[in-house]
Amino acid sequence: MSAKSPEDRILAAIRAIPRGQVAGYGEVAYRAGLPGRARLAARILSQNEDPGLPWHRVLRSDGRIAFPEGSRAYREQSQRLRAEGVKVENGRVKRPRRTDTLDEALWGPGER
Repeated sequence: MSAKSPEDRILAAIRAIPRGQVAGYGEVAYRAGLPGRARLAARILSQNEDPGLPWHRVLRSDGRIAFPEGSRAYREQSQRLRAEGVKVENGRVKRPRRTDTLDEALWGPGER
């Protein structure tokens, strides 16, 4: 059995994003076992030619669409996300704040 390439792992992580949900490039890299490799995820996604890949579910870490506003790709990504029930406002999907610890995930933010 051969190990999967980083490209295969990133593409598999993108395919695993459920319909109606989104992930950031960094999250995709992390889920692929490549933490800190968000730019690699973006590069691999930009070179992909598989029309069945749900590329539209991948956003910047702040929830913004990475394409220039008004471009054909920007409009297509917005349209695809909305068709899946994702709320897109001004090119951005509001996402819940990432929790830093298990305690925060379970009990909410504590005092800092």
